[in-house]
Amino acid sequence: MSKAVWFAGVAAAMVMVGSAQAQDAQAQVPAAKPYDAAVFAKAKALQPKVIAWRRDLHEHPELSNSEVRTAKVVADHLRSLGMEVRTGVGKTGVVGILKGGKPGKVVALRADMDALPVAEQTGLPFASKVTAQYNGQTVPVMHACGHDSHVAILMGTAEILAGMKDQIEGTVVFIFQPAEEGAPMGEEGGAPLMVKEGVLKNPKVDAIFGLHAFPGPVGALVWRPGPMMAASDRYEIQLKGRQAHGSTPWVGIDMSSLTADIVTAFNQIAARQVNVSKTPTVLTVATLHGGLRYNIIPEDLTMTGTLRTFDPGMRTDVIARAEKAVTSISERYGATAKFNWGTPNPVTDNNRDLTAQMKPTLARAAQGQVKDDIDFIMGAEDFSYFQKEVPGFFYHLGVGNPKGANHSPFFDVDERAMETGVRAQALMALDFLKSGG
Repeated sequence: MSKAVWFAGVAAAMVMVGSAQAQDAQAQVPAAKPYDAAVFAKAKALQPKVIAWRRDLHEHPELSNSEVRTAKVVADHLRSLGMEVRTGVGKTGVVGILKGGKPGKVVALRADMDALPVAEQTGLPFASKVTAQYNGQTVPVMHACGHDSHVAILMGTAEILAGMKDQIEGTVVFIFQPAEEGAPMGEEGGAPLMVKEGVLKNPKVDAIFGLHAFPGPVGALVWRPGPMMAASDRYEIQLKGRQAHGSTPWVGIDMSSLTADIVTAFNQIAARQVNVSKTPTVLTVATLHGGLRYNIIPEDLTMTGTLRTFDPGMRTDVIARAEKAVTSISERYGATAKFNWGTPNPVTDNNRDLTAQMKPTLARAAQGQVKDDIDFIMGAEDFSYFQKEVPGFFYHLGVGNPKGANHSPFFDVDERAMETGVRAQALMALDFLKSGG
């Protein structure tokens, strides 16, 4: 999920959940539904399987649009539950369809499957040793954002709901999505491609729910109604100058100074040229690639980074300012620049009616450890593409406080939290269908 910065604020906000709010959690838990006891019992009984799935997936991570093994594990499991299973959706995605014993609406539950190009340093006995090709390089691969736990949780949820099929008033669609972290440059993928291929149709989905692991009290569930996570834009800037010896920079074009001026200009845009008090805005340069030798000024250099916004007008304004800055600075140095923008992710916008309706459900699942007014999160989620089509609700599951946050080589999941995740996803589906949507 390009989410490294979003967890700090969420985790800080969740101190309340772990303290005073949690002390009287029992008093805040809504009355149980008739099926709660069965869901809780089955989630507890399934926990060893869910842990085993998570550890297997963690040991065998796969990058975006390459989730072949993961997809097979998921598809085999869903078939064993007697579901209709569709594979190859959005390249490697898997969709399971569970038709309940009674007529009703259609609810979708989503889990993302891809891993990241990160060298794991957790020291876990099931730590990843996998390498793969990424942008033309051989890189280590790790589930550094908790997607392994998301898949395992939804596999457990599917098993519970399949066992309750006769009680289900409607249909549950299980969406196992590839490439949430972003398809490789030049490829389609992720939620936008699944939507394009009709994942929310046949059957037509009425609402969709998804969760994400984050550092915080184990088993806590947090969210905010309306805009919750930023829109994100990925960019690549290809700079072309003139190569020269490092001792005579005036003979060529000093690409290091050029890129330094661009970084400074970008920082000024976000800090001084737009009204960040309106909504949060971040413009980041993340990578610089160029050159092969210490005493040669390269001819070519590539910069990549991300823009995060909540306001469409501000997004348009910042993009224009960034492009203008790059063009003018490059021209001043005598270089040329090409700006490429990747597929954007819209704002993750939780449907307000749906979040109000389902808050008691999450309170029951987490036994009162809930918070529905967290701060804006600058991280992004392509779950937002589903929300553009149907009402959607995205929330976060506390998985303890690992040594490193998401996208860190030290990120880990306190596996006790997954039992709460299974309960939450199962109860969200059952409650939504029971209410008739």
